[in-house]
Parts: sequence; C-alpha cells; structure tokens
Amino acid sequence: MKLSVLFLLVLPAVSAATLQGSSQHKNVSILELAPRDRTPYITSNTTMVTHRFRLSSCVSRRTRQDKASTLFDGSQNLKWVTWNGSLPDGAISLQNNYAKRIDYICKYKCDAGFYNPSKGSYCNFPYGDKEYGASQFEILVNRDHFELLEWKDGSHGSVPRHAVKTCSHENIYVGKNKYGLGKVHTKHKAFFLPWKGSEYYYKSYMVLTFGKDVISEEISDIKYDTSTRVFKYHRPDSMFTTKVINNQCRPVVKTPTLTGRSQRVSRWDISGSFRLGIKTTFKGGIPEIISGGIEVSGDLSFTFSGGQTTIEEVSHSIPLQVIVPPNHSCNVRMEMQKYKADICFTARLSRRYRNGKTSSTYILGTYHGVDNRDATALAERCQPVPDAKACPVRSS
Repeated sequence: MKLSVLFLLVLPAVSAATLQGSSQHKNVSILELAPRDRTPYITSNTTMVTHRFRLSSCVSRRTRQDKASTLFDGSQNLKWVTWNGSLPDGAISLQNNYAKRIDYICKYKCDAGFYNPSKGSYCNFPYGDKEYGASQFEILVNRDHFELLEWKDGSHGSVPRHAVKTCSHENIYVGKNKYGLGKVHTKHKAFFLPWKGSEYYYKSYMVLTFGKDVISEEISDIKYDTSTRVFKYHRPDSMFTTKVINNQCRPVVKTPTLTGRSQRVSRWDISGSFRLGIKTTFKGGIPEIISGGIEVSGDLSFTFSGGQTTIEEVSHSIPLQVIVPPNHSCNVRMEMQKYKADICFTARLSRRYRNGKTSSTYILGTYHGVDNRDATALAERCQPVPDAKACPVRSS
C-alpha cells in the first residue's frame, strides 16, 4: 500500500517523455496467463430514463449539452466525464472474466485504464513500466447506450477506424485483452496493461470503436415547453394601406376590405448526436402563438439537417366601414402585431444501423417562431381633397 502511494506522489514530477519512452515494459511471456480467453462485453451501468430532461431546466441543460465531444464526431452521448465520487449515468463497464470482476473504462490525462470500486476511487492505468492509481480522472460514458460500441482486433500499434481516443492531441486509444483494460499506443506499437503494480505490453489486442454506419434517424415525440414567455414587439407592422375618396358633396359610407399577407417563420435547432449527411426525419407538432400564449397543433414532417426553417404565407382580410366627408379622402390601413417565441423542447432521437441494430436517446432543441397576429383595421383622420371642385352652396 505504501509503495502505491509513493508512485502516485512521484508521477507528476517525472516527465511524460521519460515514463512513456521506457524500454523496461514487461513482456507477456513472464506473466502467468489464464488458460482460456473469454471476450468481455460492453455494458452501461444504467438504462435509458426518459425523465432525465425536464423542460423547466431545458435552457440550462442545453447549454451543458452543447459541449459535444470533438473526439467522437460531436456525439453528446459518448464522452469522457470527470469523476465526482460516484459512477455517472451511462458509465461503460466490461465483464473481466479473468479477474472475476466488473471494470469501468477510465483515463488519467491521456492514459486509459480501469476503475473498479473494490480498489478505491482511483483510475488504474499503465505508465512508464508501472501501474499507477489516480484519484482525479475521467470515466467513459455512453448515455442511453446510444452509440454502437464494438471491440475490434488490432496488432502492433494498429487501430481500426473510429477507434475511441483518449485525447485529441495523442494517438492513444482504449484497448483490452483477456486480462483487462488498458491503452493502445500507436507510437509504441503495442497495448499496455496495468497489472499488480507493473505495466505489461502485448502486440495483439482489441480496440474499442464507435459505429458510424448509420442508415437513418428519426426525431419524434416532441414535447414543447408551452410555458415559455412570448415576446411582443412594441410597434405593430403596417401590412396594407389604402385610400378611400369622396368627391361628392355629401357624406358617403364606404366599406373597403383590407387584405394582406404575412409570413409565419418557424425554425427548429437541435444540437445532438445525430449524424450529418444521414437522412433524418422530423415528425412533430407546430407551436402557434395564440393570444400571447402557445398552443401546439398540427403535425409536420420533413427531412432534418441540423436546423430547419419553414415559411408559411398567411392571408388576412378585414372589412372596415368608413364615413367619408364631402371632398375628403381617408387613409385606412391594416396593422398586425408581431410576436416572437424561443421555445425549448425535448425529442426522441432514434437511430438505425446498417446491421439492423437500433438505439434511441432523448435530445434537446429550441424552436424559434415569428408570427403576425391580431390584425386590426384603422382609419386615419380624413383630409380635404386638393383642388376639389367646390360644392354648390344651398340657398336659404
């Protein structure tokens, strides 16, 4: 126990180049190996919970969700999560049959290893001929089992496509063999395993990969936060103006019909784990701004590509009765009140792979809507007609 503590204290003082460049790694031939190789399988420590996203905190959660992993093509489900004393939802586990325990994939800085509760709150990883335990580390998470993870063969530093990386600036990957989890370092052309205080290397191993062979995705089960505050513009828009003229010598009643067209603009923005370039279908209702509130009506289906805007032309018609004095003209106009709303929503993202496997998760998005409503017909003060022919004066 004292020796392992000493290693932990000495580690920061030794340069990475010195440790990683060590040629003293133990070869597999000096280990007493298990007589039988069993392939561990990938699991997560939780199942999908649909209530995870609450609309009341949608905005704050989306701010955190927008920080997608650049290591995994922008996935917000597969990512490294800082250890906070307990296993995060979706922590990826591996059944280690050789050691007869369940381990979790972890990393310290760029070095992959394993976490096991029986060994304390440490990430055990190989580094510079030794096994170290770090109390500050990260756990690999695959929320809702959404990304398709598979172990694929590698050897002599090779890694398959879409291998799970530990850092963007290092070619170090999550690897395993039948004895446990460790790291694959392409520069040193081997897999490194932490084992009872020492580091061992192997030329044959398996590498964790995430699947990208997606054939289709669907966004459905849309739930909008209808309690969102609607913003009302202070000044209405004049949509249509016309003039009624009375050249007669007596008042006349005119009833012009004011007509106009406005645009209802809707945009859905989602930052999630969907694949760009893959056909993604969006199926859901459309929020409508009614009397300063929000109602969801109708259904819309379209192919989604990260941000979708629809523009609907809306016709308006209002009759207005105007009493026009003799030799006067009156301007009448239609005004529309413009409303804007940014509405948070949750949705279910379903994915289908070419091999027939499916997965689903819940994502967050924002609906941006601009609409013109509350059409009003207004008559301005009438003005004398310029150079109008004078009306005859009645004799008394």
